[in-house]
Amino acid sequence: MKFRTLIALATAAGVSICMAGAASAADVTLKLHHLLGPKAPAHTQMLEPWAKRVEDSSGGKIKIDIYPSMSLGGKPPQLVGQVRDGVVDIIWTVLGYTAGQFPRTEVFELPFIHTNNLVATNLAMREMLENGMLAEEFKDMHVITLHVHAGQAIHMVDTPVRKPEDLAGKKMRIPSRTGAWILEALGANPVGMPVPDLPQALSKKVVDGALIPFEIVRPLKIQELTQYQTEGEGRIRFGTTTFVIAMNKAKYESLPADLKKAIDDNSGIEFSKEVGRVWTKSEVGGVEALKEAGNEVIELSPEEIDAFKKQLEPVVDRWIADVESKGIDGRQLVDAARATIAKYADEK
Repeated sequence: MKFRTLIALATAAGVSICMAGAASAADVTLKLHHLLGPKAPAHTQMLEPWAKRVEDSSGGKIKIDIYPSMSLGGKPPQLVGQVRDGVVDIIWTVLGYTAGQFPRTEVFELPFIHTNNLVATNLAMREMLENGMLAEEFKDMHVITLHVHAGQAIHMVDTPVRKPEDLAGKKMRIPSRTGAWILEALGANPVGMPVPDLPQALSKKVVDGALIPFEIVRPLKIQELTQYQTEGEGRIRFGTTTFVIAMNKAKYESLPADLKKAIDDNSGIEFSKEVGRVWTKSEVGGVEALKEAGNEVIELSPEEIDAFKKQLEPVVDRWIADVESKGIDGRQLVDAARATIAKYADEK
């Protein structure tokens, strides 16, 4: 009887040791923090699938817990600091929320640099990061991907916009300083705020409208707070917003080679393309919501868009002068961004 008991105890101990070993092997848990809600396409169609692929590629050794809606604390502009300081392991955020820290990458936010092909712009951002033109801004974090959204459409509470003069004197929400310059050039008054604050600002008429993509319409119920939307023919937009998915550099470098590979294998060119396609597709749901609500979605003709281009060209010159005062070759960046986006124009 004693012998059987000893065998049972030894077996149980062996199982416990094996289980402990398995647990420790899978004990790399990464916290991914971001600003939007758990139903936003960025969460459900971009971040969750990416995290699942990394977990699968690691053979279960990596677990990624996603925390939406700033649920780990802080405000959206603090996300970059959180990942740099190791408060969280991974972030997804708007670069423009941390003004002045990513001046080179701002080139992609300028009016009519990005027009309507997200895949092309994402690939251009990746190439310019890898060739060193943007690298200085990300030297203290590990970039998983840079990307843009579909571009800024004009969303108005009660004013249809068909020409630049229609925005004169209007209070308009924008997330970044380049967006503010766009609005100033159009005669509007920019109001900076993270996008989660927009619904209340629209409902209380703190702002008359906003520059945002259609992707965010359903999550924020913009269709219930506005009547008019404006974009150009073929989804031409008025600038865009730049984003990053980034990891704490020390955390990434502390991982063993196989786990780094699990992250790297899911963070390459194909992921840049996938993100572009996700954000392109997500626009459709927003447009449908607007039309179901009875909103008027105005599509400007090429001639009407030309009026906006003429009005907004000084924004590019203003940006070039501003970054050149900081020792950055702005003209080179503008030319490179346009040429690299054109290089990938056939990518979809």
